[in-house]
Amino acid sequence: KTQQHHGVQFSLTHVRPEKIFGTTSVWRGRSRVTVADVHRTIVDMVADPELGGGIQHVADCLSVYFKSAGRDEDLLIRYAVRLGNGAVFKRLGFLAERADTGPELLESCRRRLTAGNAKLDPALECPHLITRWKLRVPESWASRRGT
Repeated sequence: KTQQHHGVQFSLTHVRPEKIFGTTSVWRGRSRVTVADVHRTIVDMVADPELGGGIQHVADCLSVYFKSAGRDEDLLIRYAVRLGNGAVFKRLGFLAERADTGPELLESCRRRLTAGNAKLDPALECPHLITRWKLRVPESWASRRGT
C-alpha cells in the first residue's frame, strides 16, 4: 500500500509485533521516532531487495557495511534467524561470497539454507541457478566476481 504526504510517496506494510526488533529511538524535535538500526536495515533489504532499491544497490550497501567499523556478522545472522525468511540466508551468503567476506559468515548462511530455490531479486528474470546457494540469479550475475 502506498500513500503520499507532502509530495513524498511512502510504501506502507503491516508488521506483526514479534517482527519489530533491531530498532532504536531517535528524537526529531520534540517527537520520538523509532527507526531500524543499520543491521536490521541490511537484513530487511536482503529479505526484500525492492526495499533497498534493487539488488545492485543492496549489494553496494552490503559491501560498504562489510568494510565498516560497525560490522557485526553475528548480529546479522541473529536478525535473519528472527526474521524467519530462508531466502535471506541464500541472498546474504551469495552476496557475502561475492564481497569476499571470509568463511564464518558464509558457513553461518550455508548451515541455515532452506529447501527450494529463491531468486536473488524477485523483480528480475533469474534463469541461472547457483546450486550451492539454492539461488536463481540474472545472467549478468552468474559469473560476475565482486559486487
